[in-house]
Amino acid sequence: MTRALILGGTADASLLAAEIARAGVDAVYSYGGRTRAPADQPLPTRIGGFGGVSGLADYIRREAITHVIDATHPFAAEMSRNAVAACAEAGTPLIALERAPWTRATGDHWIETRDVNAAAAALPEAPANVFLAIGRQHIAPFASRPQHAYTLRFVDPPEAPLPFAADVIVSRGPFTLEGELVMMRTRGIAWIVARNSGGEGARAKIDAARMLGLPVIMISRPQLPERLRAESVTEVMQWLGHRTCLGA
Repeated sequence: MTRALILGGTADASLLAAEIARAGVDAVYSYGGRTRAPADQPLPTRIGGFGGVSGLADYIRREAITHVIDATHPFAAEMSRNAVAACAEAGTPLIALERAPWTRATGDHWIETRDVNAAAAALPEAPANVFLAIGRQHIAPFASRPQHAYTLRFVDPPEAPLPFAADVIVSRGPFTLEGELVMMRTRGIAWIVARNSGGEGARAKIDAARMLGLPVIMISRPQLPERLRAESVTEVMQWLGHRTCLGA
C-alpha cells in the first residue's frame, strides 16, 4: 500500500497534492515552517522541520512512508540534501518534482552568478533602484551595498528589522506580466536580482525585465546530489503507479 510524503511549499507541490487527493492516495503534505500562513492543502498537513537527516529518516519509518516526493523550492538545498540522505538511510524511494530552470532568451540581459554573495557584488557602484526577488532569508549580503534603493517582495510581513532600508511589498504569487511591468515602471526599477527557480509561477518578472530591457542578476541553482527527477505532476503520479488527468 502506498503512503507518500510530499515535501512541499511550491505551486507544483500544491498541484501534486490536489492530484494525489483526487486519486485517493494516502499521503502527508509537509511544510518547512517558514511561511506563517501556508496555503490549505487537501491532504493531512504537518508544519516544521524534521530534525535533520536522522529525524527525517525516523519519521519515514515511524509513519510507514513508502514514497517521498521532494517538491520543495529548487533553492531549498539543505532540505533536498537531507531528503536524499534520509531516504537512502530508510531505504525509501525518492523523486524530486522540479521544473527545469529558465534559459536565456533573445533580449535577456543576464549576469549569472553562483550565489547570493556574488549577486550582491555584481550590482553597480552607482546608486540604482533594485528589485530583490530572492526571499527574505537571503537578503543580508545586500547590506554591503547600501547605496541602492531596494524593493523587496515577501509572502509575509517581515517579523524582524531588515538589515538595510527597503520598500517591502507583501504579496503572494503567481504574478502576471502586466502587474510586473506596472510595478517595475512605477518604482523605476533599474536592476533585478532573481534566483533561477524555473516554472511559470515566478517567470513574469523575467519576461517583464526582457520587455523593459533591464539587466537581471540571475543566481544559479545550488548543486544537489544525484536523484530521480520529474518535471511534471503527471510523471510523479506515474511513478506512484497512478494515472492523472492533468496535462502539466
